[in-house]
Amino acid sequence: MKKIFFALPGNEDLTDILVQRENADKGNVDIRQFPDGETYIRILSSVSNKIVVLVCTLHQPDAKLLPLYFLSKTAKELGAKSVQLVAPYLSYMRQDTIFNPGEAVTSTYFAHLLSGFVDSLITIDPHLHRRPSLSEIYTIPSKVAHAANHISEWIKNNIASPLLIGPDSESEQWVSEVARNANAPYIILTKIRHGDREVEVSIPNFHTYKNHIPVLVDDIISTGRTMIETIGHLKTVGMKPAICIGVHAVFAGNAFQEIKSSGAKEIITCNTIPHESNQIDISDLLIDPLN
Repeated sequence: MKKIFFALPGNEDLTDILVQRENADKGNVDIRQFPDGETYIRILSSVSNKIVVLVCTLHQPDAKLLPLYFLSKTAKELGAKSVQLVAPYLSYMRQDTIFNPGEAVTSTYFAHLLSGFVDSLITIDPHLHRRPSLSEIYTIPSKVAHAANHISEWIKNNIASPLLIGPDSESEQWVSEVARNANAPYIILTKIRHGDREVEVSIPNFHTYKNHIPVLVDDIISTGRTMIETIGHLKTVGMKPAICIGVHAVFAGNAFQEIKSSGAKEIITCNTIPHESNQIDISDLLIDPLN
């Protein structure tokens, strides 16, 4: 079945890579805003009886949801065989339970929304905290790919004597995998979160690794508070400047500059979210068809 890819705004570079990898067509679509802020959608390519692939990484998702919905519905009305969503970063995964009375479990609601207008989903390292799989909340076929091997390869090719550092116990499973594939030691920090931007981190004894380069690894770099706090402790104990690696470059507010200013030697991310820190290409993880 022939595929045709459509890039939502901001996803053009990744879409071009995927089109080339799959030898597929790239669709032409007009997406713009009316003066009153409403979204205009017009598909200019034939989608009849084709697999339509919408490429839209979902950081800052609220503004993206309606254009994505309108584009999917239009494609189906024009005869698309199916609509697949490629969302390298999948949002609304953190609020997966009720922490305080009256809270919305938005991960479930968002999953129901997406499942209602796309037929399948491919994503990379979603923040599965208390859920073992996406199938608990998504009712469509989904593929979850993992960037661990790509990060390991980058570390092996670019860092001599690395020491991998995971931010908390929840990260140990995948940080240990990155370390194992990179043939590097690792340690896991103990983290206590006092609020959205207030994090307390306990640091194990680093004397064994005095000559190693610390590599802070996390799935999502959002506010960056954990990395900033850890970098400060590493300085205190006399470790070498740290390299920070994340899968998803969320960088809320001024987080990227704040991490740089804290003393990070380098900040590296995968290209799941477009950012100047992107150095690890994960596009090959997104080409396995579900349709």
